[in-house]
Amino acid sequence: MTESRISVTPFAQHRRAMAVWLYAICGLTFAMVVLGGLTRLTNSGLSMTTWSFTGSMPPLSAAAWQAEFARYQLFPEYQKINQGMSLTDFKFIYWFEYSHRMLGRFIGSVYLLPLIYFAARRAIPRWLAPRLIGLLLLLGLQGFIGWWMVKSGLVDRPDVSHLRLTTHLGTAFAFYSAMFWVATSLWRGAHPPQPAQRSGLATLVGITGLAVYGTVLLGGLVAGSNAGFSYNTFPRMGDRLIPDGYLAMTPAWRNFIDNIAAVQFNHRWVAITTFGLIVAGWAWSRRVGVRANVRRAMTAMLAAGLLQVSLGVSTLLTVVWLPLASAHQAGALVLLSTTLWALHVLRRPSVTAEDQGTIRMAAGT
Repeated sequence: MTESRISVTPFAQHRRAMAVWLYAICGLTFAMVVLGGLTRLTNSGLSMTTWSFTGSMPPLSAAAWQAEFARYQLFPEYQKINQGMSLTDFKFIYWFEYSHRMLGRFIGSVYLLPLIYFAARRAIPRWLAPRLIGLLLLLGLQGFIGWWMVKSGLVDRPDVSHLRLTTHLGTAFAFYSAMFWVATSLWRGAHPPQPAQRSGLATLVGITGLAVYGTVLLGGLVAGSNAGFSYNTFPRMGDRLIPDGYLAMTPAWRNFIDNIAAVQFNHRWVAITTFGLIVAGWAWSRRVGVRANVRRAMTAMLAAGLLQVSLGVSTLLTVVWLPLASAHQAGALVLLSTTLWALHVLRRPSVTAEDQGTIRMAAGT
């Protein structure tokens, strides 16, 4: 009798390691989004007025700090808002923006270097290569959009464009979503996709995911236009459900991006509608026979949705209290993650040996 041999492909050897790598990038991106939100909430984003700065080092000497502060004083934010600011106060906002940019650089390195390693080990199969390259390009695009956003606040109006901020936020969430999906496919070994266990429920969860993303974009408009500091009551806005001046601007389409009343109203009620979809999906999963991992994912999505709505209302009622506002932004990523997980276990329910990249070859019996 001859021994049977098992040949394991490089992909099979490195599949879980690549999943951990991509999940780590997700974690760093999560931190980047939260830090970016804090940078916005503390009005720190315009403290660094150039895209490039020497190496990776901040100003270290008193003279270097004074030079950086003097450069900041040439721009509208200092001249129109922060005139008379002390050097100590400037350092406070500078450190937020500096940390945000450095974390972005770090994410780039943590993505690129392992990518080169896995490519050298021939561990990246054909189906995965374009996804990883696409993520790399999206990461580079996000850095460009970040500076494009900052530039908009270095002119006459000392505030970044709310449209550019929303683009920056939306790209970050798109990058996170794509990264999370690929990482989960690697971790579960669930490629290519199998027929959904419950196609109707999977479709509903997919629509819910799009609604979550749309709510995030509307939240970007709220943050970028400082709409959260107005109409700090719920569910009414002032003494009405639909605020006065909802369609006050002409042409009408401008109301949906520039009208503070309309922007906040839209964010509120799209968020509530999204939560309704989450509840409907959870109830559906309880009425039909689904696997335990689907039930867990749907329950996690429901819990994340309930938490996110609570954080959103609390942030509004406290007039954008910093800890709650930051938690609300983090909660959006938690909700998105649970939605993606629920969709993944619905759309890709089975794992095969071939999916895992393992090929067993019998030499004889």
